[in-house]
Amino acid sequence: MIPLTQMATDVLQTADGAEKTALSRKYAAEWFASREAGAPIEIGTATPPLRPARPQKPALLDPRDVPRRKPGTPEGRMAMLHAVAHIELNAVDLHWDIIARFGGRVDFPIGFYDDWVKSADEESKHFGLMSDCLANYGAHYGSLDAHAGMWSAAEDTADDILGRLAVVPMVLEARGLDVTPGMIKLFKQAKDTAAVEAMEVIYAEEVHHVSYGSKWFHFLCGRQNLDPTPTFHGLVRKYFHSALKPPFNEEKRAEAGIPPDFYWPLSESAAVR
Repeated sequence: MIPLTQMATDVLQTADGAEKTALSRKYAAEWFASREAGAPIEIGTATPPLRPARPQKPALLDPRDVPRRKPGTPEGRMAMLHAVAHIELNAVDLHWDIIARFGGRVDFPIGFYDDWVKSADEESKHFGLMSDCLANYGAHYGSLDAHAGMWSAAEDTADDILGRLAVVPMVLEARGLDVTPGMIKLFKQAKDTAAVEAMEVIYAEEVHHVSYGSKWFHFLCGRQNLDPTPTFHGLVRKYFHSALKPPFNEEKRAEAGIPPDFYWPLSESAAVR
């Protein structure tokens, strides 16, 4: 059995979305089977690519160049599903990348790998759910253009595990907790039951992914005798290059282990004071 970090690298080097997520789920199942058997797969070390392999479509554009469509129209709802599919596919790579890039190089308990393999597996499932919803609109992943900015946070934090945990799960994924309820409401109004059910699965499971980021961020801060709140603020200001946008889903953020004094001082409203 190949090491877990090499499994992660294999996923990163797979371009096609359906093939990538199928491989992701296969490796996740193998990891957890080995854990249940009491003989965990070796972690190892790997040299992952700076950027994951991507299919020829969708074309990746500057976020400012991605066309915007009215959310109340079928075209707008399809575009929203496509955008979520793009986010979920990137999340698959982000979760495997943290294993491939930092696994075996940072001394983590085995629970660290359990959490991120589970997250990658769930993100793979989410991509499949969005692909099914797109099919209901006569579309597929790649039918529209997508934005190219999602991987920049991974590149910026390629040598900084604390920065990676702060920016990816605790900022980018936490943003999903803020906006997903509005998307669910929109699909409910359109009586798109399949999309509502898929979004509700994603919403529930994304809380866990954010919580894993918070858990391991605090773990490392404790190990390094760092105060988590100012450390988080400094890393987000270093790597995120933008103010955080309210309104915030304070209930779900708290459930994920992120208190208000982490994000409100970084918000747009704090920036204009």
